[in-house]
Order: sequence, then C-alpha cells, then structure tokens
Amino acid sequence: MTDFKQDRAIYLQMAERICDEILAGKYNADDRIPSVRELAVLLEVNTNTVVKTYELLLQWEVIYTKRGLGYFVTTDALKKIRQTKSSKFMNENLPELFRQMELLDISIETVIKEWEVFRVNKNQ
Repeated sequence: MTDFKQDRAIYLQMAERICDEILAGKYNADDRIPSVRELAVLLEVNTNTVVKTYELLLQWEVIYTKRGLGYFVTTDALKKIRQTKSSKFMNENLPELFRQMELLDISIETVIKEWEVFRVNKNQ
C-alpha cells in the first residue's frame, strides 16, 4: 500500500508520482503507463481516483490516450514536467531555502560544497 499525505488530494499525489517516474526515466515518450485498473490495484485506490489522476495528466498534456490501447506518455512530457517543476522550485522552494540559510547563517559557499559532495556521491 502506498502512503499518501493527508494534506493533499490523493489524485494530485498520484499525478505527481507519475510525473516523477517520467523524470526518473521509468516511462519515456510514447511508453504505455498502467491502465486505470492496473494502477488502482497497484496503489490500492478506487478506480475513480485513478480516472481523476489521468484526466489531470491529460489536461497537463503529459499523457495521451489511444482508444482501446490505454494511456501513453506524450513526446514532450519530460520537457513540460521539468519546466513546471523548475518554475515551482524557483518561485516557492528556493526563496524559503534562502530564508532558512540566512536565519541559520549558512553561506552559499557551504551549500556549493555540499552540492559538489552530493553530485560526486550520486555518480558513484
């Protein structure tokens, strides 16, 4: 069973999870994603919740449907997701990060050093 956060609608969390899976390379352009029933069983949610998730992803133009075959990742899904998430990060997360850095007296040089360590460890 997947643990969903209580503060946000499940269908939104599911949509973001699928977007994250596309970013991670689990699904590429024109790949089929799980059917409504498959995902409902996998995540132990109601099929109506999955339908709502897929309707949202269709609206975002991240997936498309082929009648009788299922749902597939759009050609430019990766680009759209990156643009949306980058914008959200720059406008919401980064200002809060800067505020916390200032409060905690953490220099940008310290952050850069940690970033470099992270990149090295990630690539090992």
